[in-house]
Amino acid sequence: MCRLYAMHANEPTRVECGLVKAQNALMQQSKGDMQGYAHGHGWGVADYNNGLPLLEKQTWAAFHGEHFARKAARIYARTVVAHVRRATVGGTSMENTHPFHHGKWIFAHNGTVPNFDLVRPLILEHMDPLHRSEIAGTTDSEYVFRYLLSLFLRHPERGLKTVVRQGLEQIIKWSERIDPEARVGLNIVLTDGEHVIGSRFNRSLYYLVRDHLFDCPICGKPHVHHNPSTAYQSVEIASEPVTLNEDWYEVPNKTLYTIAEDFRLDMEPLAQS
Repeated sequence: MCRLYAMHANEPTRVECGLVKAQNALMQQSKGDMQGYAHGHGWGVADYNNGLPLLEKQTWAAFHGEHFARKAARIYARTVVAHVRRATVGGTSMENTHPFHHGKWIFAHNGTVPNFDLVRPLILEHMDPLHRSEIAGTTDSEYVFRYLLSLFLRHPERGLKTVVRQGLEQIIKWSERIDPEARVGLNIVLTDGEHVIGSRFNRSLYYLVRDHLFDCPICGKPHVHHNPSTAYQSVEIASEPVTLNEDWYEVPNKTLYTIAEDFRLDMEPLAQS
């Protein structure tokens, strides 16, 4: 069980309030989420500069020291992914800390693949050797990431959304075959900085759409240096609503989502019989 946050916008945007200053900012969730759980086994934040991901990770809690807050204060980007970890599969280490990255790809996961010792060989069997050789940690999350990239590497003609859907549904089938009563947790976010795709599967997830320039209700200032020739648009996705006085909407369970070119959140059922 973990907590994640993602933001995708058509203009560079500051995310310090959502990560640090808001009533239920990600840093606050690392100390204690709405269910009372702490997520103190590491944190990571990724953003993009000229198309290249910039990633900072640490193995201590986001609320310890000033590193997380300082990183958040520096971010001014169109795409951001952040994560605070509560370890379930794999110990506390830099290799096991989210987000994971490969080239331009960034990935974070909230949830658990049950009976991972039995599912892991099935994932490895269908993983490209390139990605198999680059696995550095022991989390189920990193294996899911490398498996999805393997599918996309082999079948780019299918498109990213189809590949991610097929990959997630296959992992769910493997897990349910081993133990039909086990509860798979597969909330993910995957991005290359231009495209954002993810899922909600048996963990909480919310989104907030902005379609105009706004003064932040937390700091009282706009988060963008606005280009007046465009209409500002953004989507924020989080395990829990970050602000408590805005219109966050719940993503339906068992959903595959993408952020469309017009910054809608397109949603489709996932793994429905």
